[in-house]
Amino acid sequence: MIDECAKADLHGRLRRDREALLWKLDGLSEYDARRPLTVTGTNLLGLVKHVATVEARYFGEVFDRPSPEPLPRWQESDGGDLWATADETRDEVIGFYRRTWEHADTTIDRLPLDAPGRVPWWPEPYATTTLFAVMVHVLGESARHTGHADILRESLDGRTGLRAEHEKRIDEQSRAAHWAKVEQAAGSAVRGEAGKSSSTR
Repeated sequence: MIDECAKADLHGRLRRDREALLWKLDGLSEYDARRPLTVTGTNLLGLVKHVATVEARYFGEVFDRPSPEPLPRWQESDGGDLWATADETRDEVIGFYRRTWEHADTTIDRLPLDAPGRVPWWPEPYATTTLFAVMVHVLGESARHTGHADILRESLDGRTGLRAEHEKRIDEQSRAAHWAKVEQAAGSAVRGEAGKSSSTR
C-alpha cells in the first residue's frame, strides 16, 4: 500500500512537471523558443528535447524496454539533445516528448517500485538500481529543468507560474517596486559589510 502511494505521488509530480515545462513554450515565436538565452546556449525548446531524451533513456533501456523513438547510443551522446536543429519543428519535439510520456508511463505502471534496472552510464556500484531510485532521479531532473525554463521564460516576456490556470496578470508597477526593494536590500548589505570591514582595521 505504501509503495503504491509513493509511486502514485512521484508519478503525479512527474506528470505535473511535464505539463509545466511544455507550457513554457506557449505563445512564443519560433526564434524565442529556440534561441540561446544563457552563455552556455540553454534554450526552451532544447530543454523539452533534453527532458524527453532523459525519460526515454531512463524508463526505456534501463528496464530493458528500449524506447521506440530513435535515440543515439548513450556512449555517442554529443549534447544534440540540448537544442533543436533548424530542420526539427516545435511540433516534432513536443510530439517526441508526449510519445515518450506514454512509453515511460507504461514502464512505471507495469513495474513495482523495487523492480531492478541497470543504468550503464552510472558508475559502479550505483549502476544497479530500482524503479524507485530512477523515478526520484528523473523527477529531480524534470523539476530542475522546469525551473530553468521558468526563469528563461520570465526573462523573455515576464510570464511566470506553474500552470496556465494559476497565471496572474502581470502588474509591472508592483514588480518594479518589489525589484527596487530587493535591490535596495542587496546594496545595503554590501555597504554594511564594507562598514564592518573598515571598522575592524
